[in-house]
Amino acid sequence: MKGSTFIVGVIALVIGVVIGAYLIPGGEQPATTASVEGTSAPPAEAEPASGLGAPIRWKMASSFTGETVQLGDQGRLIEERVNTLSGGNMQLKFFEPGALVPALEIFDAVSTGAVDAGWTAAGYWAGKVPALQFFTAVPFGPSAGEAVAWMFFGGGQELFEELYKPHNIYSMPCNMISPEGSGWFRNEITSLDDLKGLKMRFFGLGAKVMEKVGVSTQLLAGGDIFPALELGTIDATEYSMPAIDLDLGFYQVAKHYYFPGWHQPMSMGELMFNLEKWNGLSDGQREILKAVCKESMLRGFAQGEAIQFPALQELESKGVQIHRWSPEILGALEAAWNEVVVEEAAENEDFARVWKSLSEFRKNYKIWGDMGYLD
Repeated sequence: MKGSTFIVGVIALVIGVVIGAYLIPGGEQPATTASVEGTSAPPAEAEPASGLGAPIRWKMASSFTGETVQLGDQGRLIEERVNTLSGGNMQLKFFEPGALVPALEIFDAVSTGAVDAGWTAAGYWAGKVPALQFFTAVPFGPSAGEAVAWMFFGGGQELFEELYKPHNIYSMPCNMISPEGSGWFRNEITSLDDLKGLKMRFFGLGAKVMEKVGVSTQLLAGGDIFPALELGTIDATEYSMPAIDLDLGFYQVAKHYYFPGWHQPMSMGELMFNLEKWNGLSDGQREILKAVCKESMLRGFAQGEAIQFPALQELESKGVQIHRWSPEILGALEAAWNEVVVEEAAENEDFARVWKSLSEFRKNYKIWGDMGYLD
């Protein structure tokens, strides 16, 4: 069902360019080379924009290092594109994890206004608002096209805003990446028994599933994973897609890499703002930020699809054994997920509400998905 992804993405890009054309003096269309080709040259000197309101100079804390492909460098591109499309009226400065606040403490910093904005992922805030996990990835859930359809046309964004509002945060999806690998292991996994007792870094709702089958999970920020794996603090890990995992060097410790990424068939990143500061922006400034994020989602997904196969080839050349989970193990994991989601929904009203919205959308989408796409 990948075709719809590109249709939605292209529409998003067009929206971004049109908005930029209206908001930059003279109506000239901004250059889009960086967003399409992935270049990250420093922004050119821009003409001051008129009609956008008072200039802003905001700080954006990141959960991902700027060197991390797709997760971090995309945040740096956001910084560039906001400056360019606003004609210099808006600066959203990217800060490395820990420079302003630790990677997993951005929620509180943005909520209080200590930091203006955060480049992060909603799934990190499971301990604060469990339902936010749906807005990063869902085990055995939608692929990219279906997910963005629900977000923008199925009520997802409205729910996202409702969940954040009591915490004085406004957020929107601002990155979208391809399916992930589902685990790096020192030894081959041939049955569920091989998983029992392992200590594993795991993210989001998928961690609840792994706990169901006997894995002890913990959440670590990206930069903390390799040292923990190398030192034996954890036995196994998942983090992201092949191109990112390759850069982080997990193959140096664990040689067995498993697919498909049942826990994250696609992943959305977010750009969050302190709500009071967001409300203080002009309409034009808010529209620029929305357009930049939709453009970012298109670029993120397109780049992600293009860079995975060379990463897999390089990993194999380094001695990594790439596996697909057996149907039996996948079936057991899906059964565990079905138990988890029922239990979580019973404990949290917002979780149940978001799950109902997504489930109903997916049920109806299946009518189209089954007819419109090849198996």
